[in-house]
Amino acid sequence: MYLQVTTMASSNLKHAVIAFLAPVPSILFYLSFLNNQSHQTSSTGSLSPLWEWCYHHPLLLANALFFLNVNVLFWVISQVLSNHWMISLYWTVIPVMLVHYYRAHPLADYDWWRSIIAILMTWVWSLRMVHNYFRRENWQWSAREDWRFTNMTSQYGKHWWWASFFAIYLAQQVFLIGLCLPMYVIHSVNVPLNIWDFAAIMICISGIAIAYYADTQLYNFASKNKKLKALGEPVVVTLDEGLWRYSRHPNYFGEQLWWWGLAIFAWNLGHGWTFIGSFLNTMCLAYVTKLVEQRMLEQDYRAEAYKQYQKTTSVWIPWFKASPIGGKDKKP
Repeated sequence: MYLQVTTMASSNLKHAVIAFLAPVPSILFYLSFLNNQSHQTSSTGSLSPLWEWCYHHPLLLANALFFLNVNVLFWVISQVLSNHWMISLYWTVIPVMLVHYYRAHPLADYDWWRSIIAILMTWVWSLRMVHNYFRRENWQWSAREDWRFTNMTSQYGKHWWWASFFAIYLAQQVFLIGLCLPMYVIHSVNVPLNIWDFAAIMICISGIAIAYYADTQLYNFASKNKKLKALGEPVVVTLDEGLWRYSRHPNYFGEQLWWWGLAIFAWNLGHGWTFIGSFLNTMCLAYVTKLVEQRMLEQDYRAEAYKQYQKTTSVWIPWFKASPIGGKDKKP
């Protein structure tokens, strides 16, 4: 038993070190760019070709760093570890890195208050996500990889080693860079705060709060069932309390509110085209919702109860319970 605990602790430490070291190349490169840009501009008034390109193309630089450090390096690490756990963790961290990247870039031009508010909210969102990740994984690094990746492993078979680069890592670049485009806009347009900014703030904060409480209720439900199962007692087959009484996926609803709230910031600054990131995320969550519900229906012990739950409960947007035979049940 002692040997098993020691081995787990050693593995946990190893994966923690890997996770902390993984983004170092892009961080060091960006800091080197900022340092050289400041030094060369002040001393000679011009930049070397590399730093000149980095200076004039902040979005392309962000994509280049993401491609090399996340897509390529994280993928190589996943091949060595035979596990794609790290990208799930870094989904919660990369937006924080991007918002600071956009603010620190020499071409950044922004309203100080809007920038600080966006950064603080992004940190709160990230801390909630990180906390939920480790709570779900029993406070371990690399406890398991996303079940969707595990399913794809069996689907792609011997081709998974290369297909995973496109299905997991390149796809994450499209989603994360796209979702974080409003952070770039916030640090590219310098106009004072207005009423739409406050509307965006309220939507973002509401999204974070809803997702937090939904995930906490789901965690408590799973923990309770784990204890019941250990005692040999019947488990509760469906979570139908709290926010989950009014929505089958309130955590997904809260997450979408957060990203759509950020998109409102960009729309208010004249860049409504950045809604594309939130739209793609919503489409992705629609697909994930379908996969999750199929998984529920494949579990014989809860299939019938979940079918009933589907008939009476809204998919995403919290709403009153519906009667299985029509109408609305407005009882809380």
